[in-house]
Amino acid sequence: MLRASHAVFTLLAVALPTATSTAATQSFKGEYTVSFLGLSVAKATFSSSYEGDTYSIDGSVSSAGLATLFDDTQGTISSKGKISGRQLQPQAFRADYKSGKKASMIDIQFANGVVTSTKVVPEPKKRNPKNWIALGASDLASVLDPMAATVVHADSLDKVCGRTVKLYDGEMRANLVLTYASKGSTSVRGYKGETVTCRMGFEPVAGYRKNRKALKYLKDRAVIMVTFAPVGQTGVYAPIHATVTTQIGTLTVSAGRFEATE
Repeated sequence: MLRASHAVFTLLAVALPTATSTAATQSFKGEYTVSFLGLSVAKATFSSSYEGDTYSIDGSVSSAGLATLFDDTQGTISSKGKISGRQLQPQAFRADYKSGKKASMIDIQFANGVVTSTKVVPEPKKRNPKNWIALGASDLASVLDPMAATVVHADSLDKVCGRTVKLYDGEMRANLVLTYASKGSTSVRGYKGETVTCRMGFEPVAGYRKNRKALKYLKDRAVIMVTFAPVGQTGVYAPIHATVTTQIGTLTVSAGRFEATE
């Protein structure tokens, strides 16, 4: 599995407003805070733009509050691709970030829904084949990058949950299984209205070490709840709030802004 800093970027991407457009360009912006045990630990801002059958997403992420005393992380994330039917088809994903003086990067390239190349800096350590679940060619087909994986295309709030998303984060392949939990409403800058909450199950598929305690907890015991809201009239639903239980507390991602921009 990716190192801790990589995981932070994946979790932050869970709070990403996106949309699709078949005509004029549509743009959206989201601003989020990440808190742990009630304390702010990170902030993120994402902007997405859609024109015709293409999309592009750019974001910035940084540590905040007490977290800066232990891990001062700052970076950028970008994702682009095409819209095929009612599904996103990534073409490229990149995350560049620095934790203290250590610089890291993830670059994933796609073609026709298949991963064609992956570059991670620093390179992952050599894996022990005895306890490593290696990726196969089939594992890299019809997958989404960490940002595209957060977007749900549905006809209504009632149909957002009840699906499995194939995620590839640059090293690990996992399935994110969404099941219905509840309906509600929320009000943040740019959005006031109905929401739906799904429980997200995490199922590692390949690209990870057997018997890893953190993964076992995430799969068997963690409670991951994601609340989705509609992005305009696009038929796209994006997370506006998320919580993830960990072995030492709950991580919360909350939108402070979720709106269309000109």
